Amino acid sequence: MNLSTEGLARTCASHPKRIVFIWLGIVILGVLIAGALCESAITNEGGFMRDMPDSVIAADLLEERLTGPSEGINEFVVVRSASLTVDDPAFRERVESLFAEISTAGEKVVNDAPVLAGAVNYYTTGDESLVSEDRHTTLMLLTLAGELDDVIDTLPPIQEIVEDADRVDGFDTIMVGMASIGTKQNEIAENDLITGEGIGLLAAMVILILVFRALGAAPVPIYLAIVTIIMALAAFSLIGQIQPVSFFIINMITMIGLAVGIDYSLFIVGRFREERAAGVEKVEAIARAGATASRAVFFSGVTVVLALLGMLLVPANIFFSLGLGAILAAVMAVIAAMTLLPAILGLMGDKVNAVRIPFPGAASGSGGGFWNWVTRLVMGHPVAGLLLSVGLLVVLAIPALDLKTGMAGISTFSDKHRFVEGFNMLVEDFSAGMIQTMNIVIDADDVNSAGVQESVDRLQGLLAQDPIFTPTELVVSPAGNLGLLAVPVNADSNDLAFEKVRKVRNDYIPQAGFPDDVNVYVGGNHADGVDFIALGDQWLPRVVIFILVLSFILLTVVFRSLVVPAKAIIMNLLAIGATYGLMTFVFIQGNGADFLGFTQVDAIDSWIPLFLFAVLFGLSMDYHVILLSRIRERFDQTGNNEESVAFGLRSTAGMITGAAIVMVAVFWGFALGEMAMFQQMGFGLAVAVILDATVVRSILVPSSMRLLGARNWYLPGFLQWLPDLRVEPVREQAGATASDGD
Repeated sequence: MNLSTEGLARTCASHPKRIVFIWLGIVILGVLIAGALCESAITNEGGFMRDMPDSVIAADLLEERLTGPSEGINEFVVVRSASLTVDDPAFRERVESLFAEISTAGEKVVNDAPVLAGAVNYYTTGDESLVSEDRHTTLMLLTLAGELDDVIDTLPPIQEIVEDADRVDGFDTIMVGMASIGTKQNEIAENDLITGEGIGLLAAMVILILVFRALGAAPVPIYLAIVTIIMALAAFSLIGQIQPVSFFIINMITMIGLAVGIDYSLFIVGRFREERAAGVEKVEAIARAGATASRAVFFSGVTVVLALLGMLLVPANIFFSLGLGAILAAVMAVIAAMTLLPAILGLMGDKVNAVRIPFPGAASGSGGGFWNWVTRLVMGHPVAGLLLSVGLLVVLAIPALDLKTGMAGISTFSDKHRFVEGFNMLVEDFSAGMIQTMNIVIDADDVNSAGVQESVDRLQGLLAQDPIFTPTELVVSPAGNLGLLAVPVNADSNDLAFEKVRKVRNDYIPQAGFPDDVNVYVGGNHADGVDFIALGDQWLPRVVIFILVLSFILLTVVFRSLVVPAKAIIMNLLAIGATYGLMTFVFIQGNGADFLGFTQVDAIDSWIPLFLFAVLFGLSMDYHVILLSRIRERFDQTGNNEESVAFGLRSTAGMITGAAIVMVAVFWGFALGEMAMFQQMGFGLAVAVILDATVVRSILVPSSMRLLGARNWYLPGFLQWLPDLRVEPVREQAGATASDGD
């Protein structure tokens, strides 16, 4: 089957100005779409998309029968003085002055409602719960109108007032709450994005110059990466009008767009230069690059997308958003590489070799002295190479036995941020339960019935015995068909709070003995976290099976072999296991975390393992497809397995290594950000690419293929009907081959 990548490349190269002009118009349109619609496509709220868990059911019941639509988001302003107490006139004057300024700013009307739905302080209420035990700290309680997305947009003016008052006249003044933390999280994510982009682009340019040894060729992959990112941003902006996505999708598109956009272009440009160096005419060289490298890029992209589709199966907005962002980046990178890049090469021609840099080595990536030495060593000692590489990956994977998932909460941020200090003040002087409440929702025909009341009394008794919980009274809906116990959770960590939510669900509620026709649900932010972690644990094996099956089928068809896809899957699983092990070793066990500038945590963020599996499996297949396609091309020409493996390793080594270093630089740039979740994600991706490009691709793949010989290409007779989608078309046949086995 001919996918006509050669014809597409030839057409684009023959009409380069027309294609570039069309792409210029598309990119301008993409910029306009992203600029106009990006903000409205993003949500700061997470949430589940189907199969609603108990926490969501609890929230829906509360809104339907008791509270009505949310009246707003609570925020706290912590005011502390080391020398004064709330009883001093100067302290009171300070609080009342700040309170008046905040109240005035909160009168601004947005969406037909004041920004501030309500506000109280100690001096307006006399409520001693708003004063710390030592009386040096007090709280203002602000209720901001609207949902979380609305509040995050309207909060900044009030935040600015609080920040201007901070550390003035000896007073600490800090705002703490879901919305204020959300706005700071957005700011940090944007800063991390700028850091990652800057480091990634700079490192990529240096690496591309080293790989190509020419200034003319080096910027071309960068151009393609930028186009990829713009078009992916425009696409998600349109999709987000139907299904809003997490703001983290921008970080994902940028990171994956830079990585694959540069990599795919690098392979195609490298093959074009190789063909030109062999004396092939310009358009024909572009067409041959399209028939070989572009086809490899196409199937690499398909493999990446298939792996990432697994994330879209998980019914949670964060997985949908990250998966969608990575898929859009991969798809746009493939489209640009197969159409825009041939046109650019058609315009530039041999100008890609302009301003040569006199670095040693082979610019074409056909393999220099080092890779010849590696090839001879690996092919000469395949058993040792196989045992050493597998042994190393297994050893690196051992720490993964201690891998624990959770949600970092406030610990995901550096202590240098004032809102982290404010949160700690709130916990020390008051209670974390003031921010986080566990809602026990009782769904019954008559909550006031004797049977239900007896169960509620027993439940309250069990809760009272646990110092984590603050006693609370039952609130009953006007219709009497819903009861609420809003229980403050005085836990200083998410792990402890999650443990208590599970305790209430699994032990306390069953022990309370509610009647059979009564349903009891536990909601609130901590319950949301517990349900989200459970969702990831539930879907991880399903996504793994989905990805493995689809990848096996695709690789079987592409390489017409059962052995190649089976080996590729096993090798990728080993590399992913080693990646999980290194993440556990660094982030949970803390080995080298301080040296690397990472935040040590008690648990890896719950979405990271599933996300990493999908992305790493897709990206690692990139190099497998590129390497194996070159081996298969040579094997179809010669029928000599050993020589084909050696040729494939030598001919792709320089280019794949350069591509891997580009990816590592991009991912490491994001790992250097402040947020622990991005550190984990960037580190995991970078480590996996390093392992794949060195241990797996340079040692494990050629060793195993050397030992298996022609059996690598075994395809049983009953599968001969499969379409021939070989990545590299056969240009010369050297007699019968063992490609189809027997």
